[in-house]
Amino acid sequence: MKQPKELMNIAANSSVTVLIQGESGVGKEVAARYIHEHSPRRYGAFIALNCGALAQNLIESTLEGSVKGAFTGAYTDQKGIVRAANGGTLFLDEIGELPLDAQSKFLRILQEKAVLPVGASKSIPVDFRLICATNRNLKKEIAEKRFREDLFFRLNVFPVFIPPLRDRNDFDEIAADIWSTICESARRTHFNAPRNRLTLEELNALRQFKWPGNVRQLKNVLQRYALLQAHGIRINEVLCEEYSTTAVCEESTVQKRMAGDNLWAKKRAIAPEWVIIKEALDSCDWNKSRAAHKLGISRGSLSYQIQKHGAY
Repeated sequence: MKQPKELMNIAANSSVTVLIQGESGVGKEVAARYIHEHSPRRYGAFIALNCGALAQNLIESTLEGSVKGAFTGAYTDQKGIVRAANGGTLFLDEIGELPLDAQSKFLRILQEKAVLPVGASKSIPVDFRLICATNRNLKKEIAEKRFREDLFFRLNVFPVFIPPLRDRNDFDEIAADIWSTICESARRTHFNAPRNRLTLEELNALRQFKWPGNVRQLKNVLQRYALLQAHGIRINEVLCEEYSTTAVCEESTVQKRMAGDNLWAKKRAIAPEWVIIKEALDSCDWNKSRAAHKLGISRGSLSYQIQKHGAY
């Protein structure tokens, strides 16, 4: 992660257009905010827009604003998101999903550094710094006529690629930072705060997975674990439920630790699947302590699964 972090610091000291690329969930908006907050424009606004969520009939007014009476329902003047970013940073997320007709409008805005609100007769100059992000291959989009080549060259001034979580060598640091934030939030909201730090065993368990949802998925799992930890749920159980397939769970440290054990050890590697838990309960005449021991999970965890599946 050192190279993109260094690139972000370099970009922050200028006003050039930045194109952030990477898979969904890697933290592209976090990177964009980092650049803004470390730039000379940090005291200006940071305006974010998801291009994939733009309504087709409102693209022009959303980008450039409108004047009172320009169309039905226009009761007041509207700035639009470009003018809202005046003096600050405009962040266009998922720029690859911007419709072609909107691409031509935005290209004009970039070239002229001005907007023409709907219903207005005079352009208004705007001073903003542009940061874009995409999880698409824009060169492929250009080849397939879904993205304008001239707009791409306007955006691709300073490219920054954020690698997926599985390819980063600072996984432990990322997980620890997320966990620390979760703990602070729990303390502020008066919930039972989890332990301040993840154990080495917990970090090792987390590291075994490929995290297709990247940082966003890791954060979701850790937030879930923070809530369930007080109920005797272990991180391996949360992970196996998250991935929910034997093939993936076999990659976990639980499976490695249980390799060569008996049939129940193999079943524990994919717990908590209800069919396995119920089989263990039936074989123990629903004695929770014996069943939990056979499954290799805590009694509290077993009680949670029974309650979850309504099998009182």
